[in-house]
Amino acid sequence: MPKITFIGAGSTIFLRHLLGDALLMPSLSNAEIALMDIDEQRLAESELVARRVVETLKAGASVTATTSRREALDGADFVIVSVQIGGYKPCTVTDFEIPKKYGLRQTIADTLGIGGIMRGLRTVPFLWDLCADMEELCPDAVMLQYVNPMAINCWAIRERFPNIRTVGLCHSVPNTLFELTHDLDIPMADVRYRVAGINHVAFFLNFEQRVDGGWRDLYPELRRQYAEGLIPKENPVRPRCPNLVRYEMMNQLGYFLTESSEHFAEYCPWFIKEGREDLIESYGIPLDEYPTRCEEQIAEWQDHFARLKGGEAMEIESSNEYAAVIMNAMVTGDPATIYGNVTNDGAISNLPDDCIVEVPCMVDSNGIQPTGIGALPPQLAAMMKTNINVQELTVAALTEENREHIFHAAMFDPHTAAELDVRQIRAMTEEMLVAHRDWLPGWTQ
Repeated sequence: MPKITFIGAGSTIFLRHLLGDALLMPSLSNAEIALMDIDEQRLAESELVARRVVETLKAGASVTATTSRREALDGADFVIVSVQIGGYKPCTVTDFEIPKKYGLRQTIADTLGIGGIMRGLRTVPFLWDLCADMEELCPDAVMLQYVNPMAINCWAIRERFPNIRTVGLCHSVPNTLFELTHDLDIPMADVRYRVAGINHVAFFLNFEQRVDGGWRDLYPELRRQYAEGLIPKENPVRPRCPNLVRYEMMNQLGYFLTESSEHFAEYCPWFIKEGREDLIESYGIPLDEYPTRCEEQIAEWQDHFARLKGGEAMEIESSNEYAAVIMNAMVTGDPATIYGNVTNDGAISNLPDDCIVEVPCMVDSNGIQPTGIGALPPQLAAMMKTNINVQELTVAALTEENREHIFHAAMFDPHTAAELDVRQIRAMTEEMLVAHRDWLPGWTQ
């Protein structure tokens, strides 16, 4: 039976979803589950939840919990990573509060911009240490990497540990499919689509509905209903976050984005602008959304865990995450298709070969095999390149231990450059490096 190791198992709600998905599959139901986290209290909570999942599904899986990463990794077949280095407090709070002093406002701050850069600087050294342990203890294991900033993390892993088998996983494609079919009130089973790009800036290149034995392009209907104010409907995934930014970008670029409006608003220079509160209001952009979301999730989890400890029954349904699909396909050899973040290597011909792209991948016992896409529409590739610049400079800073490249990454971030001058950017970045010193490698100081 496979050994599945969760690094960052204290992300208990996420663990519950992924473990439930896995144990619902006969090929994984008797797996050895190893939970690892440095927070003993959260690890204990996750162990309780994991055992309840096994009990509820009447699975044959075993569960162990440890604060030792090496113990958890030893002999692993799959390593699922979901960590937040520095935590919501203090590091994520810092990522919002210092930029705000300089007039730079953010929504999520985990992928691009100064928040994404700092999160990458905190996270990549941890991932490199993890990869070094994997090379020694489970060299054939597959790392299923769920940590943001996804592209920066995957790129840095490939640069330093090219032999580690890894894929970055995100739920933006299935979430967007759910939201689009919700807006058009059509069954998801009746549509087909193709998506490609980079993580959080990928686009639905095709979006079609089965009609009378053929296929109908749904883009004209999306444009018509948006023009008439019929969509977007209330967002069922993020009720506080309307999808107006994404529909506007569909009008301007011709294609629909996979990532949420609140994310994309801070990846570009067009929606969050000093003195333009009308933009914030008209597009419904939720500033400081991630800290708000964190506080709500903490409160919700505390309430939910108290009820579980009190004996409340656990309900388990399949989620839209890819981890269990990948593990099942690799264990059984039955092919499956997922969207994964992998090294480009020509999959998208008008993006750099060494960048990380999000494309359809076929998975079977041979591993994860990306699909060739060819050239993207040039306006989409141009949008992505503005983000790839920041990713590449952040990875260069890490691999070369070049402090100046941290400032360069911030300078070329589209949103940051639209709001601040170069001296403000340098001063802000310097202050961020000082504030995060306990979580960063020494060369950054």
